[in-house]
Amino acid sequence: MPFVDSDHDSGPATPMSIKILIAGGFGAGKTTLVSSVSEIKPLRTEEVLSEPSILVDAIDGVENKSTTTVAMDFGRITVRDDLVIYLFGTPGQHRFWFMWDELSFGALGAVVMADTRRLADSFPSVDYFERCDLPFVVAVNCFDGARRYRPEAVRAALDLDPGVPVVLCDARQRSSSRDVLVILVEHAIKLLTDDKRAVTSR
Repeated sequence: MPFVDSDHDSGPATPMSIKILIAGGFGAGKTTLVSSVSEIKPLRTEEVLSEPSILVDAIDGVENKSTTTVAMDFGRITVRDDLVIYLFGTPGQHRFWFMWDELSFGALGAVVMADTRRLADSFPSVDYFERCDLPFVVAVNCFDGARRYRPEAVRAALDLDPGVPVVLCDARQRSSSRDVLVILVEHAIKLLTDDKRAVTSR
């Protein structure tokens, strides 16, 4: 949503909105990150895990998880009067992936939450955003008791391009979640700027 040109309208500028996706595997911390950083009470669509769903969704490594997102999480951050960030947490299970195309429409970029106990669960999100050519960062959620790895090791394990930022975070902490979003926005702006320069130089 663009700013209103002040030369034609002396009223306040129309706020600019930024849409960011929070993706990743089942139990990686998507809902937690949205909840920790949102200025409003997040909209959640969590349901209690049922016996049939446990048979479908592998819970190895997250045995204590009792709920799951079945549609999306939604949060909001007002950076200033004329800039608002909207966060959309995507469902992690395979049976809900059909929603990703709709949720990703108009997004500036995405955060892929990674759990080193179940790192392979990050591949579908990474593959999806690479195919969509949507800027993304990988945020390694440092769970209590989980083995810690350097960002370079996670990058190699996920076979990421050198330019994709990998950052360690604690999704429970507002400041840590905020830092992840800042890194994503800076990364997306850099890619957009580089693309414009490439077009201009042709």
